[in-house]
Amino acid sequence: MTLLIVGATGTLGRQVARRAIDEGYKVRCLVRSARKAAFLKEWGAELVPGDLCYPQSLAQALEGVTAVIDAATSRPTDSLSIKQVDWDGKVALIQAAKAAGVERFIFFSILNADKYPEVPLMEIKRCTELFLAESGLNYTILRLAGFMQGLIGQYGIPILEGQPVWVTGASSPVAYMDTQDVAKFAIRALNLPATQNQAFPVVGTRAWSAEEIISLCERLSGKEARITRMPINLLRTVRGFMRFFQWGWNVSDRLAFTEVLASGQPLNASMDEVYTVFGLEQQQTTTLESYLQEYFSRIMKKLKELDYEKNKTKKQKTKKTPFKQSS
Repeated sequence: MTLLIVGATGTLGRQVARRAIDEGYKVRCLVRSARKAAFLKEWGAELVPGDLCYPQSLAQALEGVTAVIDAATSRPTDSLSIKQVDWDGKVALIQAAKAAGVERFIFFSILNADKYPEVPLMEIKRCTELFLAESGLNYTILRLAGFMQGLIGQYGIPILEGQPVWVTGASSPVAYMDTQDVAKFAIRALNLPATQNQAFPVVGTRAWSAEEIISLCERLSGKEARITRMPINLLRTVRGFMRFFQWGWNVSDRLAFTEVLASGQPLNASMDEVYTVFGLEQQQTTTLESYLQEYFSRIMKKLKELDYEKNKTKKQKTKKTPFKQSS
């Protein structure tokens, strides 16, 4: 089976590619920059040039492909808008996959996307789900809540560096999942008839509020967080201001997602049936405690080593010379 992975250089996509390669699949990755994707080639993947926003580049990339795993999404720093990448680009990919005779299509969506029609990314995910379901492709939709990897930059690093940790509104508990565990579900779905033309929540072992994560990071790091609360109304004002400028549209659309994270409504779902369908064990899923414990253990060890080397160098510099100093 030949897989085409889209978005393979991203946080989730690289784990999907790694898992697929490790399980013996022939992996092809659609990339915009071969240089940035060099690590995928080193792992054993085939790199093919292409871009979701240039539909004419997709047909060649899909030649001989059995299944597509779409892990691509726009980034806040992209010059392209969410609509261009996550709607126009996905529609083009789905249509090209159908024309190429692709047998399976795995799509990553967001949990509860249908409950936030005013949030651009959520509404686009909902519409893409509908478009995929009506495309005639054999699909599987995996609805995610959030990645543990994102918590390092959001909480871990600021707390270690004594920088402010931003919390907005009534923090919504989120069932974060390690991207390596998400990848297990994606690859397993390829060969399970029970997952065809179905949508499943794929979330972590429990939902965590921002305050709970901060408390956990404080305990593991031994440092106190500097918490700064951002009023949701202020963010709404900033978002509205950014909409006046074309260059600010992408930022504005991203800021809209804070409405989801500050709503107080949990992003979580029962996984009991999902584990049964996929034949996976919940006990093997990484917990947030163990993920952050491993991160802080590595970081604190590294900091101690750096401090030791710094003190060692300092002592060597302050050693007295055996020769008398002239007065």
